[in-house]
Order: sequence, then structure tokens, then C-alpha cells
Amino acid sequence: MPFIDVRTDFAFKKVFGSEESKDILISFLNAVVDFDGNPIVDLTIINPYQMPVVEGLKETYVDIKAELENDTTVIIEMQAYNQGGFRKRVQSNLAKAYSTQLHSGKKYVKHNPVIALTITDFVMLTDKKLKSSVITSFKFMETAQSVLFPDNQMEMVFVELPKFDKKESELRSMADKWIYFIKEAWNLTTIPETLTDDESINHAVQIANAAGLTPMELEIEEKKARWLADQEEADAKRQAYLEDVAELKAEKQALKAEKQAVESEKQAVESEKQAVKAALAEKQSALEKAEQTAQKAEKSAQKAEKSAKIQIAKQMLQANAQMDFIMQVTGLEEDLIKSL
Repeated sequence: MPFIDVRTDFAFKKVFGSEESKDILISFLNAVVDFDGNPIVDLTIINPYQMPVVEGLKETYVDIKAELENDTTVIIEMQAYNQGGFRKRVQSNLAKAYSTQLHSGKKYVKHNPVIALTITDFVMLTDKKLKSSVITSFKFMETAQSVLFPDNQMEMVFVELPKFDKKESELRSMADKWIYFIKEAWNLTTIPETLTDDESINHAVQIANAAGLTPMELEIEEKKARWLADQEEADAKRQAYLEDVAELKAEKQALKAEKQAVESEKQAVESEKQAVKAALAEKQSALEKAEQTAQKAEKSAQKAEKSAKIQIAKQMLQANAQMDFIMQVTGLEEDLIKSL
């Protein structure tokens, strides 16, 4: 292990949070925080423990807390594991650091700016507009006109390591070099040439050299690294479980949809069957009506034909025609002809 993993809170504090690493912290802050063209030249690293002012209020630890020469307070946290409610925790730490500056009887005009700088080893800001933004800054702003709040004194700056994908040969700015160092230190065996041209980064690399750690520090670092690995493994298992649950849920929904489709198809077939049955019944009814009409017409025709024959028979009787001849011509029965 030539270099310690700067992503763990212990290693991060050792590299950036001691008095001997003041130059490192100054260089790092000037690289990743926009100080409106006024880079800091001095700071004081103070106890990062934030004592709650109100009894019962949750106590807070941040990795590093520094007071700049312009009285701005910067609280710096390296977060390797995505815990629930982390974004709210960052806001709480910022608000607490700002609100606990004044003691009873002090005027609000004495408040000084506070910056919460958070480095994450996971993607925290997933909005598509920020998907490629490694460094992001948030301040109070009027939403409709995008105007900053006057005398804005609270700022949140995020550095998301997974979004940084530059290779060693692509490092240009100091921000690139510092982020690369934090992200890749644990994986380095030698100091990259692109980092050797800066005194502060060289200093950070020396502190991060595992050879300079005491046995106790090495043990702490190894425990922190193991804990982080355990968390990542637990995360992977949890993610796999969630994916399995999602897959089972999707399969269940697919089966439900398939069942509904089969039921709909069954209903459609039944509706079609009923429609065919109704059409057949209607057709049968029409045929029966047509048959009845035809029978009536046939009976009417037969009746008319018989009436015509009777009329002919009557005329032939008046003409004294022979019975046999009348029967032959009209086809009527003899008794019927005689009744005429």
C-alpha cells in the first residue's frame, strides 16, 4: 500500500486537516471554490467538532473546519458512502455552522460567511443538467429571475468524484490535479509527472505515503478501508436485492397484464360469439318471416288461381259446355263445378 486511500475520513483529515498541511488545504480550496477572484492566502484549521447551542440538538462532526483570512468559515467533509438523508445532513451542518457563530446579545451583523465543501465518492446530484458537472456550487437565489440574495453568506460546494473521468495525461487545471489525487491516490504506485510540478500536491503525496504512517495509523486506515469495502459490498448486495425485487415485481406486473390480456381476449371472443349468435338469430327470424310471407303469397296466388278457374267454370256452364270438358280445362272437381 504505497499511498493511503484519501477517500476515507481518516486519510482525508491527515492529508488536508493538520497544521502541517495548511498549504495543501489553501491550494485545494483555491482550486475547487470560487472566491470571486480573491484567492485565499492564509487560514486557520480549527476543531471540527460543532457543539450544539440548543440542549438536545444533534452533535455534529465534520472532517475539517477552517477559518479563512477574510473570516469565512469552511467546513469540509469527505463522504465515501451514500447514507440516507446525506443531502439534508449537509444542509444541517451548514446551517448549524452559520447559526452558532453568535452568542447571546451579539448582533446579526457580526455573522460571517460559511461554505460547506463536500467531496463525495458517489454521484449525489442526478439532475440531467448536472450529469457532467464535477464541481457544483449552490447559493440562495431568486428562482424566477436567477438573482442572488443580497449579502448571501451561505454556500454549498460539491465535488463528485465518480463524475471525474480525466486520465493523468488530460490533467490541466489545479482542480483537475487535486480531484485526480483524491480519487486515485490509493491506486498509485509512483507520483505522476503531472502532479510533481506543484509544491502543495507534492506535499500532499508525501503525507499520503503509507511508509510515513505509524503502526497505529496504518491500523486505523486499514480498518477504515475495510469498513468502506464492507459498506460497498453491503450496498452491492442491497442493490442486487432491490434489482431482484424490481425484476420480480416487473414479472408479476407482466403476468397480471398477460392475464388481463387473456381475459380481454376471452371477453372479446364471447362478445363476438354473442354477436354471431345475434346475427344468426336475426337471420333466422328474417328467413322465417320471408317464408311466412312466401307462404301467404302462395296461398293468395292459389286462391286467386282457384277463383279464376271458378269464374271460367261459371262462364263455361253458362255456355252449356260439357262437364268433362270443364273439368279438363279448369282442373276443378266435379262436385265443385256442380255447386256453381
